[in-house]
Amino acid sequence: MRRFALFTVPAVLVFAISAHSQQKQSVVSSPINTPASPSQSPPTPGPAMSAERTLELRADILMARKEFAAAIDIYQGILKDNPKNASILNKTGVAYQQLGGLDAAANYYKKAEKADKKMSNPVNNLGTLEYGLHHYSKAVGYYKRALTLGASQATVYSNLGYAYFSEKKLDQARECFDKALAIDPTIFENHSGSGGTVMQQRTAPDQGMLNFFLAKSYAKVGDVERTAHFLKLARDYQYKELQSAYKDKDFALVIKDQRVKDVLENRPSYTDTSSQDQKPAVN
Repeated sequence: MRRFALFTVPAVLVFAISAHSQQKQSVVSSPINTPASPSQSPPTPGPAMSAERTLELRADILMARKEFAAAIDIYQGILKDNPKNASILNKTGVAYQQLGGLDAAANYYKKAEKADKKMSNPVNNLGTLEYGLHHYSKAVGYYKRALTLGASQATVYSNLGYAYFSEKKLDQARECFDKALAIDPTIFENHSGSGGTVMQQRTAPDQGMLNFFLAKSYAKVGDVERTAHFLKLARDYQYKELQSAYKDKDFALVIKDQRVKDVLENRPSYTDTSSQDQKPAVN
């Protein structure tokens, strides 16, 4: 597997959402499900906390601080004594993926998958590596398998939607986006933090159309604020079919709202406060 740059955009997965100032062809992943915040200090081990668990928590905090190399050192120390710890193998893969060491990341994900055949996270994460290499069909296969293993469904449905979208299988993409949104309405927003164990895609080859699709999904459930936000992103990417929203039945519930009209008519009165830009963040 050849290397590619995770951070080819100014300023994340992603991986957290959004990127209307990034290059349109970039592909980014971002870790979610952060176990610790950067402001936390390493925990004081209690009598019941093992030395291994204490080290793992310290490494998790380093991940949250974006000190990926230092976290890898600790994870690898744990693996010397417990080489089949699937959770640590997966976290080590995430750290390497954040550093752009994709061959090493793939190696650790595959070891985690082998160590625990019922664990879904490394399977999903292998999908994000294939997606980043534009191997969309392979990514779809990994994401589908992750779902059968009981993966974090909103995340994997989102990833699967991105892969279908990039394959130009738009109906399947819309179905996956709708499922992800139904499970977690915030799934396409910027989940700050790193140190997580599940990688989430944040960009696609056509960001304008992608954001229009996400706006459609939010419009269908009547979420005006997020509809306007993603329409604005589609507009900022100069999506040429923006005006089609007026005749699109999916926008029927929100099309008369002033916030949506302001975006469609490119009026400066629209102020987007619903979420952060789609810059996948590693905070």
